Amino acid sequence: MSCWRRRSPRSCGWSIFLMEAESHKALMAEENASCDGDAPSMPLELQLQASPKAQPYVCTLSPQLIAKAQEELQEKPEWRLRDVQALRDMILKEQPNLKTRLDDPFLLRFLRARKFDYDRALKLLVNYHASQRTWPEVFTNLRPSAIKRVLDSGFLTVLPYPDPFGRCILVIRPGKWKIGDYPITENIRAIYITLEKLVRAEENQVNGIVILADYSGVTLSQAAQLGPFMAKKVIGILQDGFPMRIKTVNVINEPIIFKGIFAIIKPFLKEKMTERFVLHGSDLSSLHKDIPPNTLPQEYGGTMGKLNTTAWTETLLAFEDEFVAEFCQIHTPTDNSLTQYAVGANGQSGQQCDDSFRGVRSPLYYCY
Repeated sequence: MSCWRRRSPRSCGWSIFLMEAESHKALMAEENASCDGDAPSMPLELQLQASPKAQPYVCTLSPQLIAKAQEELQEKPEWRLRDVQALRDMILKEQPNLKTRLDDPFLLRFLRARKFDYDRALKLLVNYHASQRTWPEVFTNLRPSAIKRVLDSGFLTVLPYPDPFGRCILVIRPGKWKIGDYPITENIRAIYITLEKLVRAEENQVNGIVILADYSGVTLSQAAQLGPFMAKKVIGILQDGFPMRIKTVNVINEPIIFKGIFAIIKPFLKEKMTERFVLHGSDLSSLHKDIPPNTLPQEYGGTMGKLNTTAWTETLLAFEDEFVAEFCQIHTPTDNSLTQYAVGANGQSGQQCDDSFRGVRSPLYYCY
């Protein structure tokens, strides 16, 4: 069954349909140019409204990933910027006090994570910022250099090669953490910064990522640090508060106490996410059914040499300035920088866009 976000001319009236087409003609032209690799050309009126810091969106997806995004995420290249503007209008109208970035690349992350359902994308964005406000132990002074001791411990890394589906493989090794060195929240900070780095690549937004959790060496005292309160907050971020699609969680070398760990986590997992947990035990042949040896290090029966955590540590540390500049960037409702987003290409207000798009959002939810 085909799911349409745009109402037909018959239901909207020809006048609304024609105004919509005219108002987004320039944006669609720029989008097509971006995906074809040509330099985007903005109409004069948009150039005058654009912030000096705002950069026009340029599609970096390959033709294959563009097709995949259209099939799996309901992302249509010719509607992409129109959808971003619709979400932006919703933010300005429904969340006027939300301090958030409003640029195209940033908002696209949330649309892709929720298959271009405007309502769900907005909820995800609100949750994304709410989690940062309500958990100061994790988000205060959050930057790569602040979690260097976690990175040096080998707690996590990202493998240099993706799986056959193009998904990055995030390796987490809780057994490397020594309780006396730093609190468990430092591990969460390291995971969050890693996700922030990964989500900046458009291919990861489309493909999603997989997690390989190696529980070898995990002790009862370590497991005891993850209580229900902590588990709920972590799962809340990964499930409903971050624009990254986690496709599979492969758990290996889990000890007997993992049953207790999973019993704490499971009540907070949605059914769909629960089904994405795969427990392999020490059976590497089982793991290789999901992640082939030619993408894994020797420690996991792979052919890619020994596991190297240094490269990812260096990648994150080199990401410091960019992370601070982008992650810490906020807009206030009184900033003039918001004006460019409140008015469309033809001078229409956010209400016009609201009338054009909002009526078709509810049916979308049931199509996914």
